[in-house]
Amino acid sequence: MAANSSTMNEVDLERLAYETLTEKARTNFIKIDGVFLPEDYKQIADAVENFEVRDDDVWVCSFQKSGTTWTQEMVWGICHELNFETAKAPINERFPFLEFSGVITTARVAMRDNNTSVPSWVLNSVEFCDNLPSPRYIKCHLPFNLLPRQIRTGEKKPKIVYVSRNPKDVCISFYHHSKLLEGYCGNFEEFCELFLGDHVFYAPYWNHVNGYWDRSNMENLLLLRFEDMKMDLSSVIRRTAKFLGKNLSNDEVKLLADHLSFAKMKNNTSVNKKTTIEYINNMKVFGEQKSEGEFIRNGGVGQWKEAMSERMVNRFDEWIAKYSKH
Repeated sequence: MAANSSTMNEVDLERLAYETLTEKARTNFIKIDGVFLPEDYKQIADAVENFEVRDDDVWVCSFQKSGTTWTQEMVWGICHELNFETAKAPINERFPFLEFSGVITTARVAMRDNNTSVPSWVLNSVEFCDNLPSPRYIKCHLPFNLLPRQIRTGEKKPKIVYVSRNPKDVCISFYHHSKLLEGYCGNFEEFCELFLGDHVFYAPYWNHVNGYWDRSNMENLLLLRFEDMKMDLSSVIRRTAKFLGKNLSNDEVKLLADHLSFAKMKNNTSVNKKTTIEYINNMKVFGEQKSEGEFIRNGGVGQWKEAMSERMVNRFDEWIAKYSKH
């Protein structure tokens, strides 16, 4: 069920989505089983559908900008007995992004330009994930209906941690992320229109969130909320550790919570994407538009109170009241 609450029609929304990307980042769009994606996704769609899942995999899934990186780092720390030396490797290498090659702008531009100097997790992210030794740690932003077939059918039962966040804060964070890493050049009001109109990648938002929460009885699925992590991170760490079959002492929980603090995450070069931002600017991935800002930008709850107009807040509230189920 789509949840389009935009005041614009489909044709105008698609035009806006296209025109608010810098020229080099532009793409045509497709919908696969109702999900809004760049047409480049078709190149990896079969590989994702037929991906060989392993029962000892650990997956972190989410709609973009819902606390994914934070959750990945938490899961990694729990599963590696708080060995933070192992966490110094770039997160895209140790906890790769399954569909990166078919969705993310830096990958799409690199493939179009035949830039073979970029890492394999950029050029062929599905194969990179497939070749990892067990146990694998995999990030994915796909809704449940586009996950690999073996997960959807229950043939394989990897541990899946799904994190969600207030959609008003998701929208704000996604806007800044899109300017920084996806070549978005429109304004915030236009981005809100695209978000409400299901014309941002992985939309519709509510299909995504509800698709996982509707399966809350799956024994291999843990559902987390970003707001709970902000309010009581230690409790979320303990809950996640239990789900992953790990026992952490109080001191270990405290140590991991410190590692996951906003200040430490912001300065952690393995997760803050500073090298990606430098690459975008040095290679002029977005043409003359500079990528300015930080990947780990705010990390707060309730950012919408300052960023959104009263009119936009009211539109979001109506949309949330209509489609939120959990």
